[in-house]
Amino acid sequence: MLLLFVVLFSVSVAASAQVYVKVRPPVPVMAKPPQPSGVHVWVGEEWEPNAGAYKYSGSRWSAPPHPGYVRTSGHWKHHKHEGDEWIRGSWKKGH
Repeated sequence: MLLLFVVLFSVSVAASAQVYVKVRPPVPVMAKPPQPSGVHVWVGEEWEPNAGAYKYSGSRWSAPPHPGYVRTSGHWKHHKHEGDEWIRGSWKKGH
């Protein structure tokens, strides 16, 4: 039982750990396909943590999960001593 707890705790800590990089990875050049519909918005850059670094997870058209939602763009946040951290974009209810 104790071993199971230790394993589960280790996995949950690793999954929630923040990833900082000293050098931001380059954004691949991609052609922007036509907009599928008037409600789709372009998500121009998105990154996923991957083994202590970031892996590009793509640019794409994305539709809001619910009517009236707006997209906030992902961005890099600089931390003075740790490096840069990717803050994911998200959907939020509009005004």
